[in-house]
Amino acid sequence: MKKPHTTDLERMQLALEEAKKCGKDVPVGCVIVKDGVVIGIGRNERETTGDPTAHAEIQAIRQAAQKLGGWRLENTTIYSTLEPCPMCAEAIIQSRIQKLVFGAYDPQSGAAGSAFNLFCPGRIYPIPEIVGGLLEQECQNLLVEFFKASKR
Repeated sequence: MKKPHTTDLERMQLALEEAKKCGKDVPVGCVIVKDGVVIGIGRNERETTGDPTAHAEIQAIRQAAQKLGGWRLENTTIYSTLEPCPMCAEAIIQSRIQKLVFGAYDPQSGAAGSAFNLFCPGRIYPIPEIVGGLLEQECQNLLVEFFKASKR
């Protein structure tokens, strides 16, 4: 994993701000950037919408694809406050996102190496560059406080 750039920190802050808007949902936020412009924003909305696929990454990918007018999100970077689950990891790969930056690691269901690794070499699809643990403590604290308050 490569060392993050200053712009990565700024974009992860945007994802953190989005995560803080989750209300009764687990606080996960996400932004997608192309050529320095945010083209997709998402936050976890599974509880709010009753949709099991309404993860922050999926929401942001849908918005970015709509904005670009197609499903190929080449030359984009996705920033998520939590290591993607298998569903989101595969969506990132399938949408051809070039770089993944995430905050907190997820040892239970993280698919960027913690519990699984869907970003392994040898796949026929392009695998994004991965930067993990950016603003990890801030992202982790948001989750810990949520679960402490909700006693889940």
